[in-house]
Amino acid sequence: MTTPTPVSDALPSLTNVTTKSQEQVLYQISGAIVAAVVVGVIVVFTVVLLLLKMYNRNMRTQRELEPKNAKASIPSTSGQNSNSTGRPTTVTFGPVDIHMQNRRL
Repeated sequence: MTTPTPVSDALPSLTNVTTKSQEQVLYQISGAIVAAVVVGVIVVFTVVLLLLKMYNRNMRTQRELEPKNAKASIPSTSGQNSNSTGRPTTVTFGPVDIHMQNRRL
């Protein structure tokens, strides 16, 4: 006849198995959470890049479709001045020699 094993002898082994199983489940859950966060970040970056690409395409299309002389018809900020040539006044500076007074010609 076989004698049944006492329940107290079987409990420690079940407890160890249960503890390892819980640890494995926690590691798997934490790994799944990390993977979900990484996938979420990748999806967000992809959406942002696609939105920027569409925005850039729309802006380029608008620039290409607008008339070329639109910038020339912008009124001047100084209002009505005596220059009616339509060209902006530019000031150019030539090179300056600081030691000009010390030189002898």
